Amino acid sequence: MALTFLLGGARSGKSLLAVRLAAASGAPVAFIATAESRDEEMAERIRRHREERPADWRTIEEPADLLSALAAASADETVVVDCLSLWVANLLERSHSEREIEELAQRAAEGAASRSAATIAVSSEVGFGIVPSNELARSYRDVLGRVNHTWAQAAQRSALVVAGSLLSLAAVSSVFPEIDG
Repeated sequence: MALTFLLGGARSGKSLLAVRLAAASGAPVAFIATAESRDEEMAERIRRHREERPADWRTIEEPADLLSALAAASADETVVVDCLSLWVANLLERSHSEREIEELAQRAAEGAASRSAATIAVSSEVGFGIVPSNELARSYRDVLGRVNHTWAQAAQRSALVVAGSLLSLAAVSSVFPEIDG
């Protein structure tokens, strides 16, 4: 079927759009949640996100093993992955190297793109800001940028969500056919 990749900043509306697209699919939905409730503020965010989803959707809470979470979805379920940016942070915290994360992202993106039902993946764009002042933050920004690139390349359609508005993204080769890849 199709992999849709939604990229945007904090509170841009990307998760809400993913929920709306999944609901519009008419298929049963498996929601892969990568967030972990480590403090009250995050617990509240997770609660609000749950309330935005229909009660009959199946939730797969998996902060690190995205490949297994994708495999746990049935062939007829639309899958929402929310979100890759937290997934990357979780992997870095678990001492995965940037190379390991990029390899896992490649395998997961390929798996998501090859599913027979729709998959909608959400991620944050963190590269528009200043260069972070510490090594961990720079590493996170850089590896997430490469993960986002991987998922965008695997997707049939990608969009940047800004203030609830959508900007469709095109692969470089579709805009500049003289560039191969």
